[in-house]
Amino acid sequence: MKNIHISLLAIFVLRGFAPSSAKEGLFCGIAKQDITPAQPVTLSGYENRTDVSKGIHDSLSVRVVVFQSDQDKLVLISTDVIGFYNGTADAIRTALLDTFKLKASELFLTAIHTHSGPDLFLDEAKGRTNNKVYTRFLQGRIIQTVEQALENREPICLGAGTGSSPLGANRREVSYDKAGNPRTWIGRNPSGVQDKEVQVMKIVHREKLKGILFDYACHSTSLGWDNYLVSGDVHGLAEQFIERYLGDNVVAPGFAGASGDVDPWYRVLPGFETKNGWIPESVLMGTMLGEEVVHVLRTIQSTVCEGEIRSQSVILDLPGKPEGVWESKEDYPKTPLAVTVARVGSVAFVGLGGEALSEIGIAIKAASPFDPTFIISHCNGAAGYLPPRHRYVERGYEIQSSPFASTAAEMVVKQAVHMLHQL
Repeated sequence: MKNIHISLLAIFVLRGFAPSSAKEGLFCGIAKQDITPAQPVTLSGYENRTDVSKGIHDSLSVRVVVFQSDQDKLVLISTDVIGFYNGTADAIRTALLDTFKLKASELFLTAIHTHSGPDLFLDEAKGRTNNKVYTRFLQGRIIQTVEQALENREPICLGAGTGSSPLGANRREVSYDKAGNPRTWIGRNPSGVQDKEVQVMKIVHREKLKGILFDYACHSTSLGWDNYLVSGDVHGLAEQFIERYLGDNVVAPGFAGASGDVDPWYRVLPGFETKNGWIPESVLMGTMLGEEVVHVLRTIQSTVCEGEIRSQSVILDLPGKPEGVWESKEDYPKTPLAVTVARVGSVAFVGLGGEALSEIGIAIKAASPFDPTFIISHCNGAAGYLPPRHRYVERGYEIQSSPFASTAAEMVVKQAVHMLHQL
């Protein structure tokens, strides 16, 4: 009978969160697993790229960080894919919530937004067979990685710091026709609004570095539609650089900040050029971001070993508009957007289920009572571009393709800040 009780407890610990009334302080588990596709798949991000992948440039991974303090917990999942589109966000979140008995607010299912990863499909009527097989594999691999992170829980201390990087640039470039009429298109606008902050959290166990989280507001679109090699692009290459450089099984989950209008300085390249010793720009930029993360890591001297974990989530029904037009109709249906906020001690996280433009992230961070506040796009949903109201008069791709009316962003900022203050 004693062995049966032990076995039941082991299952409970694996699939959920063990009772921690006897524990004190902050606990954390970290895990990483490979999610590189084994078969050719359609790559995501560009509609005019329809053929399947031709090989692997660098591997893809899922990285999981689980925080726990008493009965409160937070699960952060960083996945080297473009995002959980085609209804996959709800399906995979439901599987995770059910498996681990989580509240909706305790889960941040996120993507680094690489445009050189597999397109995700679970609907049998859509997508290539290899992509559907891959998506089912990915769901199982994410669950396995969360299980592993739970098993790895141990007392930890954490610290946070910030740096800066110029590798991204506002992409809403304005040109003029012969009559002097302006046109906003996707290019490079170095004087445009951009959040250059690099946010870093380090996690240590008995003074040994275990993990390093980082957040930077930039699309991972250095590679374009002519590239058919699987890659994590800028964020993924940064993760890989940090882990190789620090070694000792350190895991470095990356997150994409509010970057709907920010692309890498070198963008939409055809592939990885190496002629005559040329270093591919994608590798250079990923390394540059990774080096800044490590520089910030070295400046974080103080850590705390306890702190409250609190979280809230809401699905906002926001004013919508048809995609492909500039203006909305008053009677157009609402567009839902997931907003999830959490705190671990004095560090906060805001997850937005879409692609918020830079000014939205900047506004939330400026009004947040927590420093730092990590803004994470592509989190718990994939609703599309969320531009601030004053950008609608400029038009451009982000406005045209957005499913939100011009008043939606203000509502999101107010809601997120309100939720942060309630934490």
